[in-house]
Amino acid sequence: MHFPWIQKQLATVVTGGKKEKDFTQTTSACLSFIQEALLKHQWQQAAEYMHSYLQILEDSDSSKKQAAPEIIWKLGSEILFYHPKSNVETFNTFADRMKNIGVLNYLKISLQHALYLLHHGMLEDANRNLSQAETWRYGEKSSSQEILINLVQAYKELLQYYTWSQKKMELSMLDEDDYAYSTKTRNMLSHSWKTSVHICALVKIPGVWDPFVKSYVEMLEFHGDQDGARKVLTNYAYDEKFPSNPNAHVYLYNFLKREKAPRAKLLSVLKILHELVPSHKLMLEFHKLLRKSEKEEHHKLGLVVLFRILDFAGCTKNITAWKYLAKYLRQILMENHLAWVQEEWNSRKNWWPIFHFSYFWAKSDWKEDRELACEKAFVAGILLGKGCRYFRYILKQDDQVLRKKIKQIKKSVKKYSVVSPGV
Repeated sequence: MHFPWIQKQLATVVTGGKKEKDFTQTTSACLSFIQEALLKHQWQQAAEYMHSYLQILEDSDSSKKQAAPEIIWKLGSEILFYHPKSNVETFNTFADRMKNIGVLNYLKISLQHALYLLHHGMLEDANRNLSQAETWRYGEKSSSQEILINLVQAYKELLQYYTWSQKKMELSMLDEDDYAYSTKTRNMLSHSWKTSVHICALVKIPGVWDPFVKSYVEMLEFHGDQDGARKVLTNYAYDEKFPSNPNAHVYLYNFLKREKAPRAKLLSVLKILHELVPSHKLMLEFHKLLRKSEKEEHHKLGLVVLFRILDFAGCTKNITAWKYLAKYLRQILMENHLAWVQEEWNSRKNWWPIFHFSYFWAKSDWKEDRELACEKAFVAGILLGKGCRYFRYILKQDDQVLRKKIKQIKKSVKKYSVVSPGV
């Protein structure tokens, strides 16, 4: 396809209408047009500009010419992924051509091409693509090339893991006394052992390998190698060479939980997760474990955990968190731990009233979720006193179902309120 009007437009933009043909300026302007079209999701326009940008492959500057294939691949694949008239055949043709043009990027392109095929449910084609990439070599083997080859092999085995997991599901439907069950089990053990070899090598390289770690651990557990699975997950979570990764601690916690590990081990894992992601959904579970502990420091941390969850905008309507906080405030105040509450409240008293307990939120919460509004009203009354607008608004509401609860809130706030009437 040829679009002469593009060259005309580029010349106008770059040279102010003059016929000066500056190659560098033209390709630079074309790249800017492509980027702008991508940002605006103008896929057709981006595709048209892309045709002109291909002239960058003829640039006399060797460094630009060498970098061009990767840029063209990244932009082109993005355009073809979203273009309304694009299809798998078009994408395959483009990918194959780019592999030949950008030899140094062959492995990256092959891997991304395979992921595109996976997205379209073409598992066999993706596997074939990865098999070809697995045997590809160019020049001397560099360390970066070796990592990419490991990654290609690991993705190939991730596809085999998918097949294995389907067989595992079929196995779960069979009777354990059935002959077919023992035959399938033997096949699966053999299959999982072969599949795990390259994944095992990959997860030892520092990086974020979540899907590979999960599949590898599942296969190790299927083999009954609990110690091996625990070692992989522990290294993934605690090895300082690996980047900080909350999921690593989630996987380790879930494994230890399945093993029925002691509470102390579970707490140690969740404590690190709490430092990394205070709003994680497992923090409510962390709070419950802390509450069951016999240590006072854990009971205090249990309060900190709840406050920190509710510091985040995405958790403001988490009714479970508000229920836990309302119940826990009542409990720790009965146990004379007023200082704990004041310590947490002092750092929040200047922004929580507007963030959680404004008149606007009182009306909105009562309209959307009355149970949530009642839990929040109790917390607001405890922290801000009976003068709090949120508290006053909820207490004025006439709801037959919640009338008893509202009376209890009023009585409890009168007994446990830690702050004199405020806003």
